[in-house]
Amino acid sequence: MIDVVMPQMGESITEGTLTKWRKRRGERVEQDEPLFEISTDKVDTEIPSPAAGVLAEVLVEEGATVAINTVVARIAEAGDGSGAVAAPVAEAAPEQPAAPPSRAAAPPAVEAAAPVPAPAPAPSPAREAAPPPEMEEIAGPISPLVRRMAREHNIDLREVKGTGLGGRITKADVEAYLAARAAATPAAPPAPAPAPAAPAAAPAAPAPVVPAPPAAEEIKPVAPPAPARTRVEPMSIMRQKIAEHMIFSRRTSAHVTTVHRVDMTAVAKLRAALKDQFQARYGFSLTYLPFVVRAAAQALREFPVVNASVEGTNILYHNDINIGIAVALENGLIVPVIRRADELSLVGIQRAIVDLAHRARSRQLKPDEVQGGTFSITNFGSFGSLFATPIINQPQVAILGVGAVTKEPVVIDDAIAIRSMCYLALTFDHRLIDGALADQFCQKVKSVLEHWSEQVL
Repeated sequence: MIDVVMPQMGESITEGTLTKWRKRRGERVEQDEPLFEISTDKVDTEIPSPAAGVLAEVLVEEGATVAINTVVARIAEAGDGSGAVAAPVAEAAPEQPAAPPSRAAAPPAVEAAAPVPAPAPAPSPAREAAPPPEMEEIAGPISPLVRRMAREHNIDLREVKGTGLGGRITKADVEAYLAARAAATPAAPPAPAPAPAAPAAAPAAPAPVVPAPPAAEEIKPVAPPAPARTRVEPMSIMRQKIAEHMIFSRRTSAHVTTVHRVDMTAVAKLRAALKDQFQARYGFSLTYLPFVVRAAAQALREFPVVNASVEGTNILYHNDINIGIAVALENGLIVPVIRRADELSLVGIQRAIVDLAHRARSRQLKPDEVQGGTFSITNFGSFGSLFATPIINQPQVAILGVGAVTKEPVVIDDAIAIRSMCYLALTFDHRLIDGALADQFCQKVKSVLEHWSEQVL
């Protein structure tokens, strides 16, 4: 038997949440084949199997958070026949013998008196032990815990909306369904009111009088559908961590935001002239973001305090300029890091952005790729926003927000011209950075962009 443990995904990570099993107990798994998925406060990722064999034991259910190095499963190697066989048998043992005990206890004494009734109930629990195949298909893979809860509470899992990975039904989904069902049950008691309507068949005279009260009562059950207008859904692990980090940052730093308008016309014209050639040569598009990253890297060299961090009453000045790029995911946000961004060309920065964004959305990032950032950039302009006030990514002391590049009428030398304009919003920690220095930093970024001279191809 080989123990499968919760790995340590980074120095500061002490626990992880097992979000999905890619294999079921008793199934064959190859070495380095994805075995399960985990979520930490840094990254979501797949964990490969440490060996080839059969998944003999599953010790941690989906949705459970455990400390690092906790044994979550055991794999029986190919040569270990006992482990490979034991797992499937052990799984069936708790459910199948449940029916025979009732038959075995009764036969000697009861069979002569009433042989038929005793065996009859036995098949029913056996059939209820697992949901029908079609339910398995509709609800997705169902864990033993969810299956047991459904059996105990008489739940048709086809009515439960799964919020787990791939639509999988989790324990929280079943609990939410039970809560919603319990909230709706008060509306059911008025239903027995029609029972008084039965006597109405006997007396002819009371018939006109009796229907009136039930009719008034039957209107009440129509009002309770109000609870159906709300839906209870537990936060994902990533959403919980984002919430914790945002609140922590607001409590830690004295947030101030300064906004500068930048004329991006020179960059816009250069990009328009080269984007087709750029795409053909490198295989990915040329966007505005690498220009901003390149300009910010130069400004960070000139103003190192913006690239620093605060530790107690000390200021930590970082020699490397590691710029984090916020990437929007389907269910949250993650900030992978471009290391030594000031040493990369424009092409190198664009390649790094494309690669990190792609791997972030496909959950292929490594823990160290979302750590060690010294400054962050968030491009909310890609969704059409002009400017916003971003929250600092701790323990950094500043974050630059990039708005959409739009054509606007601008006064230049007392004449109106159409220019490509963009708003840059720098949120900084006023404990360390004063407004004057923050504005000087922004003016440096603005100057680089408005007078762009660096070669692209």
